[in-house]
Amino acid sequence: MELSPLKEIASELPFFKTVNEREKLLGVVGALVLRHVSLSKAAEFMGIGKEAFLKLLDGMRVEFSYLEESDVETEVKWRSCHPG
Repeated sequence: MELSPLKEIASELPFFKTVNEREKLLGVVGALVLRHVSLSKAAEFMGIGKEAFLKLLDGMRVEFSYLEESDVETEVKWRSCHPG
């Protein structure tokens, strides 16, 4: 029986026990990155807490920020003008 491309990718992930959980993780991370769901909702979908989900994202090397890129630029500029 041949695996679908997504299931094949999911089967190689070292996270969670079943391919279905791993496949769900791929979808949830995609929805999070596209800002279709919040971090809280993504963690809820996966059945884990927000802190644990953030650690999981970090372990997967998925960069996630609550801030939009323009917010980051504004904050960097503000910090450079207001040190300390």
